Amino acid sequence: MISIRDDSLGLPPTPFVREVEGIFSASGILSGASSFEYRPEQQQMAVAVARTIENGGHLVVEAGTGVGKSLAYLVPAALHAVRTKRKAVISTHTIALQEQLMFKDIPFVQQIIPEEFEAVLLKGRQNYLCTTRLAKALGQAKDLFTDIQHAELERVREWSQRTRDGSLSDFEEQPDAAVWEEVRSEQHLCTPKLCGPHSGCFYQALRRRVANARLVILNHALFFTLLNTVEDVENRTGGLLFANDFVVFDEAHTMEEVAARHIGSEVSQLGLRRTVQRLYNPRTKKGLFQILKNGPACRTVSDILPVVDSFFQSVASRCEFKKSREFRIREPGLVEGGDFCGALANLGDLLGIEAGKCTDETASSELQEAARKLRAARADVADFLAMEERSHVHWVEQYGRSEQFCTLRSAPVNLADALRRLLFRPGACTVLTSATLSTGSPGLMYFRNRVGAESVPALQIGSPFDYERQMKVHLVEKMPDPKSPDYEPSLGRWITHFAGESDARAFVLFTSYQTMRAVAELVESGFERKGWQLLVQGGGMPTQRMVHEFKSNPRSVLFGVSSFWTGVDVPGEALSNVIITRLPFTTPDHPLTEARLEEIEAQGGRAFENYSLPEAILKLRQGVGRLIRSKSDTGTIVILDSRIVSKPYGKAFLNAIPKCPVVVH
Repeated sequence: MISIRDDSLGLPPTPFVREVEGIFSASGILSGASSFEYRPEQQQMAVAVARTIENGGHLVVEAGTGVGKSLAYLVPAALHAVRTKRKAVISTHTIALQEQLMFKDIPFVQQIIPEEFEAVLLKGRQNYLCTTRLAKALGQAKDLFTDIQHAELERVREWSQRTRDGSLSDFEEQPDAAVWEEVRSEQHLCTPKLCGPHSGCFYQALRRRVANARLVILNHALFFTLLNTVEDVENRTGGLLFANDFVVFDEAHTMEEVAARHIGSEVSQLGLRRTVQRLYNPRTKKGLFQILKNGPACRTVSDILPVVDSFFQSVASRCEFKKSREFRIREPGLVEGGDFCGALANLGDLLGIEAGKCTDETASSELQEAARKLRAARADVADFLAMEERSHVHWVEQYGRSEQFCTLRSAPVNLADALRRLLFRPGACTVLTSATLSTGSPGLMYFRNRVGAESVPALQIGSPFDYERQMKVHLVEKMPDPKSPDYEPSLGRWITHFAGESDARAFVLFTSYQTMRAVAELVESGFERKGWQLLVQGGGMPTQRMVHEFKSNPRSVLFGVSSFWTGVDVPGEALSNVIITRLPFTTPDHPLTEARLEEIEAQGGRAFENYSLPEAILKLRQGVGRLIRSKSDTGTIVILDSRIVSKPYGKAFLNAIPKCPVVVH
């Protein structure tokens, strides 16, 4: 057994820490499970987590693949939450890990520890059906929906009678977005008062379960969305989302990027248009004001819709989207926004007046909610155009296929200050963990600096896997430059060669959709002749379905981009080869990345060494980590980027991945 002392106090461990240490020992209660094998690395992490949540404070842990970090934090978290009546919040990045926790790891923990506890998976409220709103929509369907939408509403009604949890993930085929907006839970329209215990409302039932649960599982995006709604969060003396909670962030390497999207602001043209059209849609002549038979209000809304589109069209006309779909705004006053903001203000005032007249409580709440959204959009647009928050980067993002829409976005260039205040303040308790936090700097300092955790204790735990025996790396030295006409054909030839070495069973990871699609076209017929199934991301098949297909067919090759570099788990022989086409440097043309690089240079740093290189190392480690998922796995890593051999920084990449045999071609 490892002997671990409480370093923070210089005292022997407490009874709780000793108990957790014993649970993970070679003869502890976990040892009775058929799948358990004693791992000192797992025991070390579990003890560190137990000490942190018992004493309060914060911890950053890198736990190599195979440590079993999920159990290492779940067991002490569950025990402590049950005994102290605190709530443990577990935040992850991927759906796959959430499902692993809910349907595999937590049921196992519930079996082995003596105390009973409930765990709840929480998604954003807009994922859930509100039966009160559904009943209202059914009664007002004639004035709310077209005939096609009415049929879709009926499908939702039928589904509501058999669904397990009332969430979108329980649909075989997703409902029409406009219909779902009228029946989903929304903050001021689906409340305990309107949707009491006997209403059958799925979201309110979930809220009651969450209130009593000891473990709450959610994703990083929802965590930061909910954190924005917590009043005076920086000065709270207790927990973060709930009174006196403690939080474990798994897959913490993604936390900074997710937080940036949710701590910043956005105003979507399509979202704003939908908010207004829910009041009245001149094309379909449906909407809330149609239900209320309010002709003057319908005409007012009809007049405002062109103003909304005209504003965003004027924004788009001032942007150049030649290189990408994002365009950075560097100076205030991009366009004149007075008429647009005035129109939103006038409509908001009208909604307030009409809500006051309305005798229908639900309709009044709908009008008030729309007014709140319009006020928030108006304030965010005004802030965007004024650009008074100089620590933020501002950009316009264009999207859509048949029709182009715009979104105005802003985000802090440096999140460290915000996260330090929000997450690592006195009174809060947080544990951040991932298999890949290190970039080679001591003490996980690169990651800790990025998220404001410079003063947080750090623990680095290696993997129990024998990479010298289990893994081999192949480097291709003579690859053409990506701008060369022979680049994509060369990629195709090398991918076919190395996939042949493993008889398919390969992930091919790209950094560019365009390159991935081009190479897929080049190799498709050859793969077909070999009897290999080619799965290409972006063809309409969801990620989890692609992984299932890959596991089911032992002669598959999967082509993927960003989402397949991380969080995908395929243990065993099904995945025997990971081919990395390019070192995953982040392109500096995204406004947020560009602004971060500029800030580093302005402070006297070197953007490549201080940001671009460590970020690429983290991403490469994630990609490499897809291969070896158990002690019995074996396989090869192939890197088809000559820079790893020819450039001085190539050694930094090679030093960051597990030590194993390397072959240069």
